[in-house]
Amino acid sequence: MIIKKARFVCSMSAFGEFPGQGLPEAAMVGKSNVGKSSLINSLTRNGRLAHTSSEPGKTRLVNLYEINEAFFLVDLPGYGFAKAPKQEKEKWAAMIEGYLTGSKHLRHVFQLVDLRHAPTGDDAMMVRYLRHYDIPFTVVATKADKLSKAQRGQNIPVICRTLEVQPWEVLTCSSRDGTGREQLLDRMERELFGPPPEAQDAPAQPQAPGE
Repeated sequence: MIIKKARFVCSMSAFGEFPGQGLPEAAMVGKSNVGKSSLINSLTRNGRLAHTSSEPGKTRLVNLYEINEAFFLVDLPGYGFAKAPKQEKEKWAAMIEGYLTGSKHLRHVFQLVDLRHAPTGDDAMMVRYLRHYDIPFTVVATKADKLSKAQRGQNIPVICRTLEVQPWEVLTCSSRDGTGREQLLDRMERELFGPPPEAQDAPAQPQAPGE
């Protein structure tokens, strides 16, 4: 996928109607400061599209971006910010759940985790939630630029064990140096619009006897 056009649409404190509603939606979810806004800026090549901050908990609303006039990319509030008041945490959780259960056009969720650390209990809980409600998702390991190739190889299995996914199901990305950008865009396009025609029309591979 090539992103040629991206624009901010609106922010919502509770999921509801918004301009242009009806297009497919892909959502990004993850703990505070995992890099959702930075990744959106990297994917769209627009460093000012989504507001970023070194302070956790910057995204406190459901933010919607229209991409190529073809779909919406939804940035959900971060979870797990320990310093936030309990009431604020509950409000963010309600926004996340309200969107995930309320959107009729959600096609896929990209679950972001920090590649440098083992997934948190909140990360594991979110993955269980997505599975419980049968919401398709992909695990995206962010901040890959901060680790060596060997360190990445050591940390991926930890993510897989904690979230019960396979290594080939995890996308490794960096919004700083662009690692994994094209792979993530390809996955997004496939999940939103299906495989390209050549993949759909490809002949089935013959099976070996006894399979």
